[in-house]
Amino acid sequence: MTRRRIADDTCGIAQAAAVLGDWWSLLVVREIARGHRRFDELAAELAISRKVLTERLRHLTEAGVLFRRPYQTGPVRHEYLLTDRGRAFLPALVAMQDWADQWLLGDGALTATTEPSSAEAARVHALVGEGVPADLALPGADGAPHDVVSPTARATVLFTYPGTGIPSPLPAGWSDIPGAVGCTLENRLFRDAWPAFREADVAVRGVSTQRPDEQAAFAAAEAVPFPLLSDQDLRLAAALRLPTFRADQRLRLKRLVLVIGPDRTVRHARYPVVDIPGAVEEALRLAGAPC
Repeated sequence: MTRRRIADDTCGIAQAAAVLGDWWSLLVVREIARGHRRFDELAAELAISRKVLTERLRHLTEAGVLFRRPYQTGPVRHEYLLTDRGRAFLPALVAMQDWADQWLLGDGALTATTEPSSAEAARVHALVGEGVPADLALPGADGAPHDVVSPTARATVLFTYPGTGIPSPLPAGWSDIPGAVGCTLENRLFRDAWPAFREADVAVRGVSTQRPDEQAAFAAAEAVPFPLLSDQDLRLAAALRLPTFRADQRLRLKRLVLVIGPDRTVRHARYPVVDIPGAVEEALRLAGAPC
């Protein structure tokens, strides 16, 4: 055995590449994270041959990244879901997207926003008409898991933001990152508009990649009445391919607003958000409440 081969046998990068380094394998995991779990759905979304898809699903299942679950009998048909091992790869998948957004689709600049004509904006706007996966629950500031979409409200307004300075201070140079400033203001504006949202039977969810305890401290300090959810494991980011940026060694969600119906279909997407008060008013109006 060559020295190179021995080195690869003990190299985590080489071992990960052996499981997930293939184009189709990565995209299969991407689509399953997005909620496309059945064979025909995957074949349609990826425009992949049935033979290649069968091979990749078998490979990923044998590698412990996916598991099969029957969803009908006579004949038996299976859907594919991520295992714990597969879900643990999602931050790496989002990091790949973040790198490409900045260095391949962007100009390399660090930014918490984008141009309206960017690939990121096109990807977010393409969410309109798409569904949010049914089992997507994130830990809240109260310590309990919360569905990102209210199952009972007339609509859900979901807004993502980079991070607040309570309880931990924001990273050095935060105000120099375009689009990063304004998270506390945004939460306060949604808080102040909360009675109108509630009267219109519209749920509100705020999401960042901050830890649940950080969300809890901020929610208590600012008397936030709606759930603040933690996407620290980047499950939401992976499911919706949300744009991110890296600051203080943490991937952070860029600021955007989604209006989602009770059927879990995205009705409206606003990104980039450059006018925070206007975005809150628009969310209230589009979700069916008077401004």
